[in-house]
Amino acid sequence: MPNDNHFKNAIVLTGGIATGKSTVASLFMLHGFLIIDADKVAHEVLDEKVDTISSLFGQEYIKDQKVDRKKLGTLIFNDQKQKQKLEQFVHPLIKEKIIEKAKIFELQNKPYLIDIPLFFEKGNYDIKTSIVVYTPKDIQIQRLMDRDKCGYEEAVIKIENQMDIEEKRSKATIVIDNSKDLKNLQNEVERVKKLLVNR
Repeated sequence: MPNDNHFKNAIVLTGGIATGKSTVASLFMLHGFLIIDADKVAHEVLDEKVDTISSLFGQEYIKDQKVDRKKLGTLIFNDQKQKQKLEQFVHPLIKEKIIEKAKIFELQNKPYLIDIPLFFEKGNYDIKTSIVVYTPKDIQIQRLMDRDKCGYEEAVIKIENQMDIEEKRSKATIVIDNSKDLKNLQNEVERVKKLLVNR
């Protein structure tokens, strides 16, 4: 993988589904950290490329001149081939946009975060430091059931579609433990903030 010099001060924020990554991102923002959200960038790319998505997957995935993300999500969740087709098209465009945003953040010459859900799975970004928001699998399943109002089996399938959280934890530079309450999570973010600022 070529060395991405665009990301000198970047730190990846990642985790598993329902481990609390969005909450952690919000807490870091309260501490004044700049954040690039890869999911938001992906949404921007999809909205800009409506015509291409329509020709790749069909007009039924477009609603009110926008990509029907829920419908497209269901398609790619159940069809590996379609998933690869989408990823081959959007991932380079997402990376391009993230690099553009990172260039602006790099001018400040201080640490900032890039929220990339599938950082370890895809290996698309050569960024040295990663923070994994961790919660044990049983809590992860329970939180996902509560959040998505889904049953146990569906929650397990969604979670198993990603790399196991224990494996992500072992690959992380820094781990934020989100297995307890919000107060504990705030303390964890505070602890990591100090680490990052003093690097």
